[in-house]
Amino acid sequence: MSLTPTPADARRPAGTTRQDWHHRPVHEVLDAHRTSPDGLDVPEAQRRLQQHGPNRLPEPPRPHPLRRFLAQFHNTLIYFLLTAAVAAAIMGHWIDATVIVAVVTVNAIVGFLQEGKAEQALAAIRSLISPQAQVLRDGRRTAVPAHELVPGDVVLLEAGDRVPADLRLIKARNLLIDEALLTGESVAAGKAEHPVAPDAALGDRRCMAYSGSLVTAGQGAGVVVATGGATEIGRISAMLRHIDTLTTPLLQQVNRFGARFTWLSIGAAALLYLYAVLVRDYGWLDALMVVVSLAVGVVPEGLPAVISITLAIGVQRMAARNAVIRRLPAVETLGATSVICSDKTGTLTRNEMMVRRLLVDDHELEIGGAGYAPVGGWTRASGEPVPPGALPATARELVRAGALCNDAMLREAGGQWQVDGDPMEGALLALAIKAEEEPGALRGEAGRLDEIPFDAQHRYMATLHRHPDGGAVLYVKGAPETVMSMCSVQLGDHGETAFDPGAWSARIEGCAAHGERVLGFAMKRLAEAPAALDFDVVHGLTWLGAAGFIDPPREEAVAAVAECRSARIDVKMITGDHAQTAAAIARQLQLAPDPTVRTGAQVDALSDEELRDVVRETTVFARTSPEHKLRIVRALQAQGHVVAMTGDGVNDAPALKQADVGVAMGRKGTEAAKEAAEMVLLDDNFRSIVDAVHEGRVVFDNIRKVIAWTVPTNGGEVLAIIVALLLGLTLPMTPAQILWINLILTVTLGLALAFEPAEPGVMARAPRPRDAALLSPFMVWRCIFVAVLFVIGVLGIFGYAGWRGHSLEQARTMVVNTLVVFEIFYLFNVRYLHGGSLTWQGVLGTPAVLIALVVVVVAQLAFTYAPTMQRWFASAPVPFVDGLVIIAAGVALMLVLEAEKALLRRCRLFDEARG
Repeated sequence: MSLTPTPADARRPAGTTRQDWHHRPVHEVLDAHRTSPDGLDVPEAQRRLQQHGPNRLPEPPRPHPLRRFLAQFHNTLIYFLLTAAVAAAIMGHWIDATVIVAVVTVNAIVGFLQEGKAEQALAAIRSLISPQAQVLRDGRRTAVPAHELVPGDVVLLEAGDRVPADLRLIKARNLLIDEALLTGESVAAGKAEHPVAPDAALGDRRCMAYSGSLVTAGQGAGVVVATGGATEIGRISAMLRHIDTLTTPLLQQVNRFGARFTWLSIGAAALLYLYAVLVRDYGWLDALMVVVSLAVGVVPEGLPAVISITLAIGVQRMAARNAVIRRLPAVETLGATSVICSDKTGTLTRNEMMVRRLLVDDHELEIGGAGYAPVGGWTRASGEPVPPGALPATARELVRAGALCNDAMLREAGGQWQVDGDPMEGALLALAIKAEEEPGALRGEAGRLDEIPFDAQHRYMATLHRHPDGGAVLYVKGAPETVMSMCSVQLGDHGETAFDPGAWSARIEGCAAHGERVLGFAMKRLAEAPAALDFDVVHGLTWLGAAGFIDPPREEAVAAVAECRSARIDVKMITGDHAQTAAAIARQLQLAPDPTVRTGAQVDALSDEELRDVVRETTVFARTSPEHKLRIVRALQAQGHVVAMTGDGVNDAPALKQADVGVAMGRKGTEAAKEAAEMVLLDDNFRSIVDAVHEGRVVFDNIRKVIAWTVPTNGGEVLAIIVALLLGLTLPMTPAQILWINLILTVTLGLALAFEPAEPGVMARAPRPRDAALLSPFMVWRCIFVAVLFVIGVLGIFGYAGWRGHSLEQARTMVVNTLVVFEIFYLFNVRYLHGGSLTWQGVLGTPAVLIALVVVVVAQLAFTYAPTMQRWFASAPVPFVDGLVIIAAGVALMLVLEAEKALLRRCRLFDEARG
């Protein structure tokens, strides 16, 4: 994909491009940068620093905090709420005006504090630049601040160093660099000076060291080919700056709902005002007071606050499931997720290598267990168990070789097994313990005399040991083809036999087809130990066999993937690992019966339109770069999907920000990834993502329940006044009584719905579409139906009170109590949108519902019978018999609504009503 060019692109030597150094010989790279293996002289370095600028990532301009704060009010519903607050204040309803202003202000503050995510992500990336670098200046080694590095500098690397700029290596001795933050690979990459193919993926460029990566072993030197914004990290930083933060589906729906609601309310209020003045001969001031009261009454002023509280409760529930939410709307967006793009290493897998298979002589042995824990049984390929004491002699010799030709340490800490050193060497120590061999005892009886460390050039490690029976023994492990090329015989059950490299190559390819990384093992008995171990000794070896390593899938991830399928959520693996390895893990996770795999190179060959068609059928994307991940996420979004993207490295930050929900790993994730994400997993576990999706669906259900309860109840109140006005009847409520109902019920019953637990089958439903309306056809029907029932009930009770001969104050008090009772019974009905509410669990309610119910009952008794409240709201005592009539009307409303739900389920008119 094309990227916006950075200023650094114009500063490169003529005829070069950003990524062409990895396939050029060392002398060409040095010539292109007008430097030598002794580095630059100091004056030239200073001149280039002036030309190229410091080795820092450019900081983007930041909006003024006041502008960011004011932007939080740019919302149609907020404008209408503020207008209603002004109107309420003009009429003297200060309490209601204060509540509305407070709600709007709190929402603005929360939004303001949540912004600035992209800037924080860039700052986290900038912190990866190391503060000091060892360079050659005038042929002498010297330490300089990393920001003073310039193209052409020769940088020296040692274990523990963070690479300060993008380097083309000119020397590499046993050099291993952890590039997981850029490639996602769990194993450190071996480095060498030799150039690689022009189209090599970033993870295969063995002659390059990239800024921000970590040297884990060995030594090296490299010439600086890119600094600051021209580095790989700089390129990712530029991608972040050009990605707009998406508006979440909930915010889009609330904005649309607010706009439509506002214009509908304004239009209706204007028509009602004209009708009252022109037809009913109301004075213009009296008509204005009635219309403004109705407008204030219909405004769901508590809706933004209740939505925020519902999201906050979801955040708390997710935190209990190891998911930390950084932005409130992300809670609900998770519930709409239709595709999860997941990294492989550490999320779907354990990020712990283990030996899965041994090939020795004519035997193929499989080893059980998970990760570094030295627990697991042995079986033959046929499934026949093999006790550790009955292992073939060839297998036991290979196990000894793996434990002795090994620099790692395996230890238990806090109930977890951890490896100090190379992950594959740690797996070999766990294998030895599974074979009932103690690595410490083996190392004690066969002390190491000398070694040849692993190097990317010769691709093996060799160690020389004392043999318990006298003399010495040489063990070698490394790339199978390299080790086999040095062998002349192989070890069989009855001694040395003829060695057939071709047959072994076929067996090893079988392991690779299962996604296993393979190491070969060999040995050589020596009558006496040489004075020093050198390459001349490592020949004429005896082949022992091969071991296949895997990073095993998490057991809980397999169950989580199955749950995603039932919820009709696609799971796609996007990894920097090799295609065969990724496909094997995808099959074990059952992402698909026959997963389709595409590589980053294949993605490069597709246009954006072609990628949109391809991405739907592809299960695994392997050897991907940051651009690939970004394009894949955008292609899925272009098809209308709501995408959750996991990641842990700097290379994941652009895609995390582009995704609807970016999910960063809490344990192994970089700060850049965490700052770009909306959610951070404390346990780096895919299971936690699925749990978060479950909670997100519950949150959205509860928000819909709040809306389904608020809109028709407010609408029913106002519609009753409008009908009375149109028919020329006495108004059944005063403006103050309307405001009382809104005030007491919004902060009690409406808020109680935020605490509702999950309904049955919440993960058996398909994700809702991105463009789904907040008020679905079922919700619109329900709002109209309930509002009409409220009008019938209100006017019916008002007429009943007149028939009984009650005063106007008593009649209006009965109407207010009727509305409160109706809203209480409707609350119990709306708690189950997808099923019946007349169950024992439905009747009992939740603690939040019961507390709210007690508060409302006490407040309404005070409204009806307290003298002070009677003076404030023109209320009057209601006789006991009439109170029973009001409760009976509430029961009747509940039965009608339950019958309506049952009828809709039976007729299957609305998907949401089917249960």
